[in-house]
Amino acid sequence: MTLDPHPWARELVTLHDHAWQRLVRGVHDRHAPARHPTLATVSPDGLPKARTVVLRAADPSTGRLELHTNLHSAKIADLRVTPVAALHVWDHGSRLQIRLEADVAIATGPEVAAAWARVPEHSRSAYSSSQRPGHPIPGALDYDQQADPAVFAVLSLTIRSMELLHLGADHRRAQFTRASHWAGQWLVP
Repeated sequence: MTLDPHPWARELVTLHDHAWQRLVRGVHDRHAPARHPTLATVSPDGLPKARTVVLRAADPSTGRLELHTNLHSAKIADLRVTPVAALHVWDHGSRLQIRLEADVAIATGPEVAAAWARVPEHSRSAYSSSQRPGHPIPGALDYDQQADPAVFAVLSLTIRSMELLHLGADHRRAQFTRASHWAGQWLVP
């Protein structure tokens, strides 16, 4: 008899807890798969836009995540029109796909001062250049690298639903929703 290497995938509650453990680990461990999830938004012209982001906070008790960005980034324009997003994580070690749908709030100015204080010095220009990310420049490093906290933004994602797909010996898929108080429902994989 072989031992199941993923016993947490057998029950809804342990599967849900495991996914949150992986997300929380992504905040604290720069090598964890959840550290760099893919964020998808819908552009004002209706096109899907996906990009890799850095997970900065994960709170299972409130069902919220936090990301940082530049106020001039395209994702801000997307979210101002359609304030929802999807987040995707593939955790190879757990053989677990985490898909999240969330409402997104944008915070700036004095309300993000504490988050700005935690941003490492070497990362500040990535979140706070006065130039719009993606704007053409003549050379690779010909952009404003002066940190400007006035254009730093925090995205607060309030999760609506979490869909988990475990690709173990037996595939399992489950969905958890805020509306059901995270009770969970098994789905056909």
